Amino acid sequence: MELIRGAHNLRQRHRPSVATIGNFDGIHRGHQAVIESLHAAGRRLQLPTTVILFEPQPREFFVPDRAPGRITRLREKLRILESLGVERTLCLRFDQVLASEPAEDFIRRLLVDALDVRFLMVGDDFRFGHKRRGDFSMLQSAAQTFGFELERMPTVHEGGERVSSTRIRRVLETGDMASAERLLGRRLCISGRVVHGEKLGRELGWPTANIGFGHHPPPMRGIFNVAVHGLGEVQPGVASLGTRPTVNGVETLLETYLLDFSGDIYGRPIDVEFLTRQRGEERFDGLEALKKQIAADVAAARAWFVDHGYLKASSAG
Repeated sequence: MELIRGAHNLRQRHRPSVATIGNFDGIHRGHQAVIESLHAAGRRLQLPTTVILFEPQPREFFVPDRAPGRITRLREKLRILESLGVERTLCLRFDQVLASEPAEDFIRRLLVDALDVRFLMVGDDFRFGHKRRGDFSMLQSAAQTFGFELERMPTVHEGGERVSSTRIRRVLETGDMASAERLLGRRLCISGRVVHGEKLGRELGWPTANIGFGHHPPPMRGIFNVAVHGLGEVQPGVASLGTRPTVNGVETLLETYLLDFSGDIYGRPIDVEFLTRQRGEERFDGLEALKKQIAADVAAARAWFVDHGYLKASSAG
């Protein structure tokens, strides 16, 4: 898959195209249906598929303190899009310039002149342009004027309710990883490079592989049983995802203790696959209480992995 960072990097070879626009947070089953429809249009028109997304996401730009947690970061989003066969992803930087552009100019500049879109798929609630004046009705008029096809994104339901990023965040916040897996069509996975932390886990006797999030933390918190990929064989582990309230932490951090692995992995890219949640995030009365709880969490994780066939009973310690 070709990643195009910014409309200024579009070239003549990128046009004409079939395209879709959105945040695509989670690349859930609804998004996957969009990609399938886009592929069908691409095959029919013999044109490459282009996904247009924004970084940061618009709500993260307009209301950073109230923006919802991210289900997938850009790196994960791109990898999933590539696995779905998307040929090109155009990543537009969402800044004041883009936010201030009139919707009519966005259509002409990007969709018509830069991409020569022949088929466009968007949600019927998609809004764009300055003061969000652009909507599906405006795109319908543009499609007639400029001669491209326009379709609404298909709606996918599960359990009688629409599959959406908002719904997935809701089940993640409650720790319902099984429902999240059904809605996503896969297990949730967080990727990143192992970074140096405050070494608190090592001091407590439980060294962890840490991944930071910066301004875009995920929507869930708690202690999870996880499978870690990227270190040779898949490694079972127990992960803490949250702000570490016992030590008055502020930034969200993913700290993963690998049950049967040792070695220097700082700087290594890993993928942490979430299997099930043990409990929510808690504040404990001091480090000794925290240390005792971590031991209990690790023991519970070992028992779970033995019960589910990830570890032999002899590895339970």
